[in-house]
Amino acid sequence: MKICFSASGENEKSMLNARFGRCPYFLVFDTDSKQWQAVNNQAAAEFRGAGISAAQKVADLGCQIIVTGNMGPNAFNVMSTSNIKIYLGDLGKNIIDNLAMFEDNKLKELLSPQGMGMSSRGRNR
Repeated sequence: MKICFSASGENEKSMLNARFGRCPYFLVFDTDSKQWQAVNNQAAAEFRGAGISAAQKVADLGCQIIVTGNMGPNAFNVMSTSNIKIYLGDLGKNIIDNLAMFEDNKLKELLSPQGMGMSSRGRNR
């Protein structure tokens, strides 16, 4: 299984980024190989539609799970159509800590989209 994280940096010690569509990187963890892959989020620079483009990239990477701080309605719809589950991570923790929280079933699954500007900060603390 592949788990994608919206990240502020290129490695698992980077902080989880609050914004899915405009995060600088996606960090993908393959639970089978235990390998990490950093992917530059080119959608972050788009004037409009960053969430849709970012969601399509996550689907193209073959991810089944996304852990992020926020997911708007357009990106949410792409994820739902692609059967990718969305979890709200802890913005106060780095990627590796969020992976541990996911593995311990401590992250909340997002079942409906969040509006623009809404934040999940502190939800999982």
